[in-house]
Amino acid sequence: MQRKSGLLKAMAVALSLALPTVLAVSAADARIGGGSSSGSRGTRTFSAPPSTTTAPGSASQFNRTITQPGQPGGFNTAAPSRGGLFGGRAGGLLGGLAAGFLGAGLFGMLFGGGLFSGLGGFASFIGLILQILLVVVAVRFAMAWWQRRNQPAYAAGPSPGPNEGQQSFRSGLSGLGGGLGGFGGFGAGANQPPLQIQPADYEAFERLLGEIQSAWSNEDVGRLRLLSTPEMASYFERDLEQNQARGVVNKVSAVKLLQGDLAEAWRENGADYATVAMRFTLVDKTIERASGRVVDGSDQPQEVTEIWTFLRHPGADWQLSAIQQVG
Repeated sequence: MQRKSGLLKAMAVALSLALPTVLAVSAADARIGGGSSSGSRGTRTFSAPPSTTTAPGSASQFNRTITQPGQPGGFNTAAPSRGGLFGGRAGGLLGGLAAGFLGAGLFGMLFGGGLFSGLGGFASFIGLILQILLVVVAVRFAMAWWQRRNQPAYAAGPSPGPNEGQQSFRSGLSGLGGGLGGFGGFGAGANQPPLQIQPADYEAFERLLGEIQSAWSNEDVGRLRLLSTPEMASYFERDLEQNQARGVVNKVSAVKLLQGDLAEAWRENGADYATVAMRFTLVDKTIERASGRVVDGSDQPQEVTEIWTFLRHPGADWQLSAIQQVG
């Protein structure tokens, strides 16, 4: 009994010490995105975006995403390529044919029939070699055709490296310097990014940064569904439900973009993607619903750096597709 009593006391002490930390972490993660990395970047979901001046560190891997390896954007159900000579979907059919031809040839050699009826054993062996070579060539052509057919349709131009084709923007239209004055690292002769991001696009990114934070603070689920992809909207709704269950509401205000860099931009399956590193300030407070008491945060602005990916379908506006934390 004394041992059990001592164990219970120790557990109580440990719980009392850990509880404030748990509550602090929960409160700190109440802001939009939950302090984690969520969403999808299409076929590049599992590829880290290039580092930029704004976010020189590496982006955290996604904690929440519907995308599975080998299934870009969560919509491609093609099985991963097995590699090798007869790998892939096209190779499965031709590989089976090749195996059948090879088996038939070996069977014929063992029983004297050979690969080509009427020829001797040596001729049968030569026929077997020629047939294998023909099958190999056919399979290679089929695999190359299949890869070209299923390759994402990127815009013309090579993918930018970590420091190639980057553009930066700063808060407010004045930061753009009346056109491209606020952009950097895009001199004559520089490698062009696969997708050209225009000043109007950067203005849209900055506007979305503020509008999404505002919709989050107002717990406006309908607005969040308009400004973000269905995947991201589902994560926001889940986080808002958790805040409601805890009896708190997260209020974010005074969002101001300080600096932003384009990490990469590309086209995929008819949609445009742009991944942008953004450093901004905001006032982040978590308030108890019943009393209005501030349980975390303050009126003092804090600085945050995150990597946001935006998605745009033809004829539609940009939407938030992913938020990644900087490691």
